[in-house]
Amino acid sequence: MRLELDTRRFYLGRDYSEAIEGLGGIPLHLSLIPDEEYIAAALKNLDGILLPGSDTDVDPMHFGEEPHPRLKKIVPEKEQTDFIVLEAAEKLNLPVLGICFGMQILNIRRGGSVFQDIESQIPGALKHEQGVPLERNSHALEIEGGSLLANLGGGGGGGLNGLKNGVRVNSHHHQSIKEIGENLRATAWAKDGVVECIEDTRPERFVLGVQWHPELSWRTDALSRNIFETFIENCR
Repeated sequence: MRLELDTRRFYLGRDYSEAIEGLGGIPLHLSLIPDEEYIAAALKNLDGILLPGSDTDVDPMHFGEEPHPRLKKIVPEKEQTDFIVLEAAEKLNLPVLGICFGMQILNIRRGGSVFQDIESQIPGALKHEQGVPLERNSHALEIEGGSLLANLGGGGGGGLNGLKNGVRVNSHHHQSIKEIGENLRATAWAKDGVVECIEDTRPERFVLGVQWHPELSWRTDALSRNIFETFIENCR
């Protein structure tokens, strides 16, 4: 979930749960309580972990940097809980799907880093904070042929350097992956080089992270739907 600081409420946008339920899974919310015993007890009864997006950033101290002037708010309970969940999911061999912030926190947990602000740190960057309508697919992807993402219907080889163009996704983020974490590899990019997908390099682990929001377009977009269907199938 997320934490609304002003009202002290845990909350989460409806789209994540509706996508999981609509495609045959049973969504359950985890509160942002960074306690190992609580997380261990909760995960014993779960089949997979969805790390959703967030309206927060990760504290750059986790990857050895000082705060950038455009760094947004930090909610320690969010990142601390996500770190504990990821560690427990690894021990239990649970499938993991990370979306937007969820993909970034996954990468940082594995020892990677992020650009703290795309616009000011990546020359020639595209607009990655598209605004409303949220579900509109605003920019193209280049997808590595033979990757998990390609096999989900977003690529499959051909084109420049084995990449296939033609897939478009929505975009709602001002940070992006910089250094790739341990046992992860990038498999999709925006035209400006921003990493849009990471996958686990170990064949026995289903761990997928996407920078866009498939929960916004699973009803109309085949790739977004296939991401959730494959995640739920691995949970089964």
